[in-house]
Amino acid sequence: MALASALLQVMMDAVRKTARPMLRDFGEVSQLQVSRKGPGDFVTAADVKAEQTLFELLLKARPGYGFLGEERGMIEGTDKTHTWIVDPIDGTTNFMHAMPHFAITVGLERKHPDGTAEIVACVTYNPVLNEMFWAEKGKGCYLNDTRIRIAGRADMAECLIATGLPFIGKTGHGQAIKDIHAVGQRVAGIRRLGAASLDFAWVAAGRYDAYFERNLQPWDVAAGILLVTEAGGVVTTIDQDGDPMNGKQIVAGNPEIQAKLRKILREA
Repeated sequence: MALASALLQVMMDAVRKTARPMLRDFGEVSQLQVSRKGPGDFVTAADVKAEQTLFELLLKARPGYGFLGEERGMIEGTDKTHTWIVDPIDGTTNFMHAMPHFAITVGLERKHPDGTAEIVACVTYNPVLNEMFWAEKGKGCYLNDTRIRIAGRADMAECLIATGLPFIGKTGHGQAIKDIHAVGQRVAGIRRLGAASLDFAWVAAGRYDAYFERNLQPWDVAAGILLVTEAGGVVTTIDQDGDPMNGKQIVAGNPEIQAKLRKILREA
């Protein structure tokens, strides 16, 4: 049985407590108070409540840490070397339609004296399935109590690939269709399930062979980058020298398939 560190226990406890009222709301979407943050980008009362809960629990456990959340943006802490990066409900549209494919995701970023930064611990939790994906830098990747690793397939024709599509009001539809067309001719299948954090987690667990998407945000990718790399995978941008943490061009998977997929996308 895997033993999580005290830091990870803090993170796991926070997401589990956040999930309790969320699960009560799940499946009762007609009861939710829904507002529009932008075209096609819905924010529910549950979403806002979940981020507030995470904020309070994480800051109580680690006073002074910064906090970057999808709803409230960046809140500077007195500790300039640590920042929580949080998406309270990744897959809000799924949640609103009673689809059990959404997650609470938290990554902890640490800044080093030389100015570089990295994610050192993360959790991605699907409360409906009670699947807790977690990792800590240099200590492997786990699903609940079991260590997980990426799939080992080397033939693109046997691979199942995950991706995303821009929703209403976001740019990039044309490029996304080009990407899917280019990749789809070479693989066993492509899936678009609407929760980037779980796409990363499923790559780490070997359910997907690779994942690609453009135009994400740091809270979409922070936890996932660590999950995949600690499971033996690679995460880069499509371009040669991009920073995957900015979320703009993500390609993740086992090293061989990831390299092949990246090449296809660069030529799309």
